[in-house]
Amino acid sequence: MDPDSIEGWASRHQGTGFAVVGLGGAGAEAVVDLIGLGSPGVHTYAINTDARHLKMIRTEERILIGERQLRGRGSGGNRSAVVEAAADGCDAVIQELSKFEMVFLLAGLGGGTGSALLPYVASRLRKTDALPIPVAFLPFQVEIDTNVERRENVDRALSELETMGGLLLAMSNEKLRRFEALPLSRVFRVRNAYVHALVTSLVDMVENPSQLNVDLSSLKAHLAGSGLSTLLYSEYHISEPERLVHQAMTEGLLDFTLTDRPSALIHLDGGSNLTLRTLDRVIRSMRERLGEPDRLLFGTRIRPEPREVVRLTAVVGGLKARTVRDAVEPTDGIPMVAP
Repeated sequence: MDPDSIEGWASRHQGTGFAVVGLGGAGAEAVVDLIGLGSPGVHTYAINTDARHLKMIRTEERILIGERQLRGRGSGGNRSAVVEAAADGCDAVIQELSKFEMVFLLAGLGGGTGSALLPYVASRLRKTDALPIPVAFLPFQVEIDTNVERRENVDRALSELETMGGLLLAMSNEKLRRFEALPLSRVFRVRNAYVHALVTSLVDMVENPSQLNVDLSSLKAHLAGSGLSTLLYSEYHISEPERLVHQAMTEGLLDFTLTDRPSALIHLDGGSNLTLRTLDRVIRSMRERLGEPDRLLFGTRIRPEPREVVRLTAVVGGLKARTVRDAVEPTDGIPMVAP
């Protein structure tokens, strides 16, 4: 193949793909659910300090860290010990993950391993060409109200993640109470299915060309000027664009508040019957919800066949995460969910 042909240039810029990494027990189990739901082209990893738990996880790669310090027995909630172990033995892991274009990092906060590794790995990857996307599972409120150590682990991890800026998906287990009649195992599968939708919609947005294109370079440029950001997703009938936006903004499992300087990158994926009027209604609705954002960019992908359902993927920046600190102190942000 001629390297200077269209095909040659296209193959050069396909990149090396995407990875989903489970950090600690909860993160690794979430990745297993994502594998079951199907994630073609996405490489999967599990990283833990607990050898017995890691042995049960079926991902493409399983990595045990802290053998010298923790002897494969887990962290026992000791976040400091995991930070020390990571600093001592994660160079090869970072080098391996840095070859990917986007790396989704999934971890439950509260325990020692996930709370330590999520900000550590994200921070190291920020210094490479890879785009790290931390996905933090926040504990149920009773867990942090009754366990000082877990509360401190969550607080420290979120403080470090917020300071980095960029994309942060904070998923509150408290929001799973709407499914409280379901068996607990199914409740966590619902959460992980939502994560799967977020991951696949973002990968699809940047990987596949659109009529109004939003590629990885566009995403990185938008994030560079947007501070702390999050990812929204929804699918709804083409006849109700405002409902599509309402669903994305209010019915997900992400826990965030807006500051007074938001921004948004919006991508619509629809069929040949997607009209300019529908696109306009979505953009107007997003602007109203965000309170006239500083910057609003958009893209669209038109499929060759008609579709009754439209998919919205939106990267919303200028956010303040509602952390455990805000659980005991009034927030000064603007609620994303309108009263």
